[in-house]
Amino acid sequence: MATQGATAAAPFEGYGPLVTDPNGLLDLPRGFSYRLLSSLGDAMADGGTVPDKADGMGCLPLGENEIVLIRNHELIPTDNAGGVLASGFGRRDGAIVPGGTTNLVLDATTLAPKREFRTLAGTIRNCSGGITPWGSWLTCEEAPTGPGQRYGDGLERNHGWVFEVPAAANGLVDAVPLTAMGRFNHEAACVDPATGIVYLTEDRDDSVLYRFLPDTPGRLTDGGRLQAMVIDGLADTRNWTGPDMATGTSHTVRWIDCTDVEAPQDDLRLRAAADGAALIARGEGIHTGTDEVFVCSTSGGQRKLGQIFRLVPGRGARADTIELFFESESEDQFNYGDNLTVGPNGHLIVCEDQYTDVVDNHLRGITPDGRAYAFGRLRLQTELAGGCFSPDGKWFFVNAYSPTRTLAITGPWAA
Repeated sequence: MATQGATAAAPFEGYGPLVTDPNGLLDLPRGFSYRLLSSLGDAMADGGTVPDKADGMGCLPLGENEIVLIRNHELIPTDNAGGVLASGFGRRDGAIVPGGTTNLVLDATTLAPKREFRTLAGTIRNCSGGITPWGSWLTCEEAPTGPGQRYGDGLERNHGWVFEVPAAANGLVDAVPLTAMGRFNHEAACVDPATGIVYLTEDRDDSVLYRFLPDTPGRLTDGGRLQAMVIDGLADTRNWTGPDMATGTSHTVRWIDCTDVEAPQDDLRLRAAADGAALIARGEGIHTGTDEVFVCSTSGGQRKLGQIFRLVPGRGARADTIELFFESESEDQFNYGDNLTVGPNGHLIVCEDQYTDVVDNHLRGITPDGRAYAFGRLRLQTELAGGCFSPDGKWFFVNAYSPTRTLAITGPWAA
């Protein structure tokens, strides 16, 4: 009950100015601090070393007072794998290609690193992904390529798939492509815990938003149906030629089945758009909040600085809806948002990935009422990626892409 005469709390505007990091790595607001957990070249328990190009990442509980970070490495066939790979999905000229994931097991209380090792190999450009409610990480290839195509001759299999890595893995897992989830320029994924439906983004200027209806929720290897999002009366959400989609307005969504989802011609999005699916400018980060899904469009909006959409699943009781939750109007709000996550307090944290000769990438916070603020500033000439929270909400983990740095941040989070 409100007290008579009490005034409403002032809108949250951020944690204050960023304090210059004396170590030249990451500026944060006063009261916040970071810890360096892992770096390129660190020795791992399996005899390899930490690979480069750390991108999407998820955090899951393991029990026994342990948590695990499952980290993508967006490596192409000519990159260094960080050691000999004993098994993996694909090869080039007979050698297992180096992309995949590493697992970093931490003490849940102290964050002391306990074990670090490879868990997936033989994939190409594992960009982002998403955790599942049943305790695994979906890692997505941003590389719909194959024999005789991009990255040179010598590839033995088609790539461009989603793979699943259990949180409890203790070494390389069997690399099984989830082909029913489609072959395209994958970016990220998230799972609605109420239905088991998986939502998927694609990093293309003319991408669409997908969802996967599993035949058996929680068992993606059993197959299912891939669909694309249609917004009745709105074919293009990008706002490049004007404000076709106004911020804060809600639109009804329906879904159409995709066909020939293994797409040997890499044309899945084109065929979906021809059937009425709505265009999205470079769908990248996607994350489930409370009864809602947030989707980041890197280059959407009238300024082409980025958009964030809020999808509300109807879950069968009503129609799904989508709204343009946020559209950046200046570089100070955010400039090319990429990975994003939803904090325990409902705030979004967005990782920037600018495309300029000299980059000035930030962590950008966005409040539940759509106010943007600066949360961190990376002092390296690389992108921020993989933002995710520990299960208890105390720690925020993030990667510097290259050279690989994995950081844990804590401080006085807003309620």
